[in-house]
Amino acid sequence: MWALLAFMSAALLGCYDFFKKVSLKENSVLAVLFLNTLFSTLLFAPFILLSHVGVIDSGQLYVPAIGVDTHLLLLLKAVIVLSSWLCGYIGIKHLPITIVSPIQSTRPVLVLLGALFLFGESLNVYQWVGVLIAIVSVFLLSRSGKLEGIDFMRNRWVAFIALAAIFGAVSALYDKYLMRSIEPIVVQSWFNIYQCVLMGLIILVMNVLNPAQRQRKFIWRWSIPLISLFLGMADFCYFTSLAQEGALIAVVSMIRRGSVVVSFIFGAVLLNEKNLKRKAFDVLLILVGLFFLYLGSK
Repeated sequence: MWALLAFMSAALLGCYDFFKKVSLKENSVLAVLFLNTLFSTLLFAPFILLSHVGVIDSGQLYVPAIGVDTHLLLLLKAVIVLSSWLCGYIGIKHLPITIVSPIQSTRPVLVLLGALFLFGESLNVYQWVGVLIAIVSVFLLSRSGKLEGIDFMRNRWVAFIALAAIFGAVSALYDKYLMRSIEPIVVQSWFNIYQCVLMGLIILVMNVLNPAQRQRKFIWRWSIPLISLFLGMADFCYFTSLAQEGALIAVVSMIRRGSVVVSFIFGAVLLNEKNLKRKAFDVLLILVGLFFLYLGSK
């Protein structure tokens, strides 16, 4: 069941990446990111209130009271995720989505290393085959990027996506730690609130230090709240998957990168991005890798 939830999360993340790309076109990164955290907070904060007044008193949507130590853990979670988002939003604004999403698929490799050394997880033969195929697909993707004038070693926007992947890997490993003692809905509800507060402070400081920031162009699009909706559903499936007995963060993280398939389809059909034939082969390799991960998780 945990693997199925991970696949559902991957499909929802692909939609999230597409709406994020559309929302950022000729738009302010900070404004879109703040609205994302705001809508995510509005989506999950009611569960805290309804649990507090007793309307919800049990089940997966019940948010119990937590102590100061747990709040601090979730605040740290918000800082890590927000760092990943800031880097990711900046990168995706300047790069094709058919390049960005596969770069992000390197994140599970870092998660795998962390899972092996920190949590003592072990993979079976099928899972190792899936991981290795996914790694090869990323190297092939770098060649596809160069055909569009994107040098993976020198392009600063690629560097931002790489930083986003590193922060994302740290976040995934931290999630595994949190799920040992905290309910998924508690994590999702409170860390969204902390993200919104932190993002508001960042915008306030930026406006004070750089008045020109206030003049940055902002265009409202209905795709902006859809970012939060699809991310919220994707994270709910993800946290629920991790909380289940036997779930391997290394495998869950790799499956979630299968979102590249959905992102690729959107980029090809709706955004008319370039060099699709070569990228399609790279994405096909990722699909093969996911198939082996599925076999190893049955």
